[in-house]
Amino acid sequence: MKSLTARSAWHPTTLLAVLTVWLVAVGNLPFWMAVGQLPETQGVRALTTMASLGLILLGLVGWFLCLWVWPRWLKPAGVALLLTVTSSSYFMLTYGVVIDPSMLANVAQTDVREVRDLLSWSMLAALAFGVVLPGVWLWRQPVRQVPVKPLVLRQLGVALVAFLVALGVFWLSFQDIASLTRNHKHLRYMINPFNSVYAVTRLFVGQAAQASQPLQVIGDDAKVTASAGTGGDAPLVVLVLGETARAANFGLGGYARDTTPQLRQLQAQGDLTYFSDVKSCGTSTQASLPCMFSHLGKAAYEGSGQRFESVLDVLQRAGLAVLWLDNQSGCKGVCDRVPNVATTALNVPEFCNDGECLDEVMLHELPKQLAALDPARRAKGTVVVMHQMGSHGPAYYKRSPMAMKQFLPECSSHALQNCPPEQIVNAYDNSILYADHFIAKTVKWLQSQSQPTALMYLSDHGESLGEKGLYLHGMPYSMAPQEQTHVPLLVWLSTPLQRQRGWRMSCLQAQSDKALSHDHLFHSLLGLSQVSTRLAKPDLDLFSACAVAR
Repeated sequence: MKSLTARSAWHPTTLLAVLTVWLVAVGNLPFWMAVGQLPETQGVRALTTMASLGLILLGLVGWFLCLWVWPRWLKPAGVALLLTVTSSSYFMLTYGVVIDPSMLANVAQTDVREVRDLLSWSMLAALAFGVVLPGVWLWRQPVRQVPVKPLVLRQLGVALVAFLVALGVFWLSFQDIASLTRNHKHLRYMINPFNSVYAVTRLFVGQAAQASQPLQVIGDDAKVTASAGTGGDAPLVVLVLGETARAANFGLGGYARDTTPQLRQLQAQGDLTYFSDVKSCGTSTQASLPCMFSHLGKAAYEGSGQRFESVLDVLQRAGLAVLWLDNQSGCKGVCDRVPNVATTALNVPEFCNDGECLDEVMLHELPKQLAALDPARRAKGTVVVMHQMGSHGPAYYKRSPMAMKQFLPECSSHALQNCPPEQIVNAYDNSILYADHFIAKTVKWLQSQSQPTALMYLSDHGESLGEKGLYLHGMPYSMAPQEQTHVPLLVWLSTPLQRQRGWRMSCLQAQSDKALSHDHLFHSLLGLSQVSTRLAKPDLDLFSACAVAR
């Protein structure tokens, strides 16, 4: 048994074997816990299944390390691997997520505020146990100097043996292992460090390939139709882009709590329609935003490696004034070619505190930013997108002001697993209640304008609040629960706009139960803004029914 500091130097491959055992046993704790809870791994047969999985992982991790980790960079690579598997394991255990390319894309897009929200004492404890302690031990071990040729032969030989062991055990237990991974696909994304290696490779290869593609112009025939207003009759359309709002907790959708009292009043007045069956394009902001503003639709977007302009480019090309206000972590490329303003750094005491702002700061900023737009474009019409901070977790308690915390007590910890479920829901529902206030306040502001106005609200994705052991969002879409993909959508039209277009709210209300998706946003924005282009698909335009119901 070696002491904390070995008295004699380790052979490099022996030290790699120690690192392999740690990564497989401790670094894959979430995987082993998930496997141990499956019905297929109960009873006597479970012992052989678990043993087979252990040998396969030992063989594969050993093979991987022997091929890629050599003495010159063994220690820094070892610490990097410890950090990777510990971080991955912590988030899988804490929030029930898995590590795939979309989840890694979320990490890459995370800003300082989101990182701060994720920090907790339990995370620091996990890093101390999983990285600092074994990392210090690994760094202090002397490594024997071995001639190059014997080292290469031994390390490649061990890699070959390890791979053959993994292959042989997999072949002998193929029926059980194949059935397990086929029936429980999430297990594939829980195996450290291969999940992270696969995600990094897919993400950066995919991003590099897409970045090398030229930006494709779309809607070069776009123009404002003759029936659109001009001058003082030019419409002002606001899209409130919700963040992490799930339909399950939206009062207008039948939730037991009335989390949308102000919107319900607007609905009672007959000018607002809520759509109850809407599916998101992705389960994260990074996945959903480019997709929902694309002309391709979810299926074609995910299958295309090309770069296209968004609907905002089309609206701007038609001659409209377009503005993006962002109180989140950016527009993910959607607004790069239109005027855009980040409100996250504003210092408005009424709405901002501790480095972040409540969503009302965007409404506070809106008049000034509208005044800065090209008057000639505004005379044809204006489209504004306000990207909310919304209900972004895990710090839901930060997403609503004290005056609007109706549901108490609420979880005030970033470590959601340490809070009672009802307190997590309370904090989340308070954030929805504040979103209701923000949307209704925006409608009130629109009502005060002299021109025809309209508002759409649509969330980018939903959220898990502990159901099935899952928290937050970002699960692979194929295995994501409904809580992460079922999102709220609503439309409010001012009386002047209805009168100008000859529309009736009944044309929208007739579609309130229709199965919709993010695919409808591109075409509905064109219809609401009265921009014509050959890209427009009337069957995906919510307002096309209004046009024929005059």
